[in-house]
Amino acid sequence: MLKISASQFILPKSANTKGDDACAYEIIDSEFLVGVLCDGVGSAKRGGAAARQSVKFFIEQFKTRPKNWSIEKTLVTFTKHINRLLFKESMTQYEQIELLTTLSVAVVYADKLYTLNLGDSHIYLQRDNTLTLLSTDHVMDEENMSHVLTQACGLSENVEVEVKVTDIKDGDKLILCSDGVYNLISDEDLNEEISKGLSAKLIVKSITKEHKDNERDDASLQIFTIKELSKICALKNLNLPIPKTLKKGDIIDGYKLIESMMTHNRIWKVRKKDTYLVMKFPLNADDEQSLDEFVREAWYAKQIHHRSFGNAWIPEKRTSRYYLMELIEGNNLEKFLHGKHLSIDNAIALAKFLHKAEAHLLHLGLVHGDIKPENIIVYREANSAGTVFKMVDFGSIVEIFSTDSRAGTPTYLAPERFTGSNINESTEIFSIGVTLYWALSGKYPYGEIEPFQNPSFKEAKPPSFYNKNIPDWFDSVIMRAININPQERYSHYSEFFYELKSPEKVKPYFNKSAQLIERDPLVFYKRAFFTLLAVNIVIIIALIFST
Repeated sequence: MLKISASQFILPKSANTKGDDACAYEIIDSEFLVGVLCDGVGSAKRGGAAARQSVKFFIEQFKTRPKNWSIEKTLVTFTKHINRLLFKESMTQYEQIELLTTLSVAVVYADKLYTLNLGDSHIYLQRDNTLTLLSTDHVMDEENMSHVLTQACGLSENVEVEVKVTDIKDGDKLILCSDGVYNLISDEDLNEEISKGLSAKLIVKSITKEHKDNERDDASLQIFTIKELSKICALKNLNLPIPKTLKKGDIIDGYKLIESMMTHNRIWKVRKKDTYLVMKFPLNADDEQSLDEFVREAWYAKQIHHRSFGNAWIPEKRTSRYYLMELIEGNNLEKFLHGKHLSIDNAIALAKFLHKAEAHLLHLGLVHGDIKPENIIVYREANSAGTVFKMVDFGSIVEIFSTDSRAGTPTYLAPERFTGSNINESTEIFSIGVTLYWALSGKYPYGEIEPFQNPSFKEAKPPSFYNKNIPDWFDSVIMRAININPQERYSHYSEFFYELKSPEKVKPYFNKSAQLIERDPLVFYKRAFFTLLAVNIVIIIALIFST
């Protein structure tokens, strides 16, 4: 995940005006930083409109860029497109250039900085308190003509675009500014101000305070500090081939492929000397999205160090794209039960196990995303009489609060996941609840849901309806976990775990639509008593007055 701190500020050249500058930035997919700054040309009637339109265009288009485009191709294509749009709109509406702006764009991805500029707005990189200008001013060379732009966005139908690529590292600072800033401060002084850690607003206010309205230009400044580059992107950018075909007996980096573990032949049981492991490759050798998902999966798997999961690692010296996992021998929970019910003690142990697994992921800012019996391995450890569980399937793990995740199996998904809600502790607890419900009853609380189905959720029967051995308190815990209303479900793992270890404090679960006698018999009978008492008193009084 890319981590930055950002500061940006625009000060129009006079009060009560909108100004002609525009700037914005966005971190996209937790991996890209896109910063855009435009200075609308003041001599053009609609320079400010062109600046704002260009900034908005770049931010929005980067969000939906084709995944297989390089950053360079993306920047060049988008620049040529917005340039052509501005030029044609000028010609159509005014028959002359009126939508004209400078354009400066900076993109941070992996360990590279990609920059592009048209006009005379500046892009700097500060490293170790040294400021370096990365952009080129596109202005006339003649004396007294340096204010005349030779290139700008919207100046002509076609434009020549050059993308500069610079190595970047943690701690670097990226600066974008209009001429309204650098004309009032030298690069040396700007470097000093930025080194002090001052915000864009403080710097702009400081350098413009001696200038009256309309005695200067609009002043725009963006400052980005790279706190931590995306390790996932760096991992993806490694030049590693992806085998298109794999077969039994192949040897890769000393690991011999022994047995394919899936029909797609991308997960293999392998052996090196006397050690057996699991080797996993990207699902599709030619698909960019498949590579993205695989790299993210491998990175997340590498971060997880907890006994609830098998170990996983990415060998430093690889000749192809794969990662390794500990081989866990055992059956998944579905096969383990095979028509039987899990014992109450084992079900409670499973619930606590799933809590611990998810709590560890939460510490890393992650969730499993696909809790179900098929992803829980059951086995017995040597010299141990108890049943041991392990979680598998690193491919479903995503960042908590993701809204665009495809992770999960429909039958185990909380209702709000079908309407685009984010994935969170509560939705994961729902999946845990459905898993426990199935393990104890052999039934699904809301039926089996098919992919692409738009399910309707009706109140479920308690699991004790099918398995009379389930104690009331555990029945209530499961029903609260699978409540279709997020407001009535456990919100956090800690709430769920507290009730698992404190059965005596679990309140009975009742459907709120149930009659009062079911939800709270004591309150029902108290109300009935006082109602009857009141009726009797009224009858007695009526009898007295009637005689």
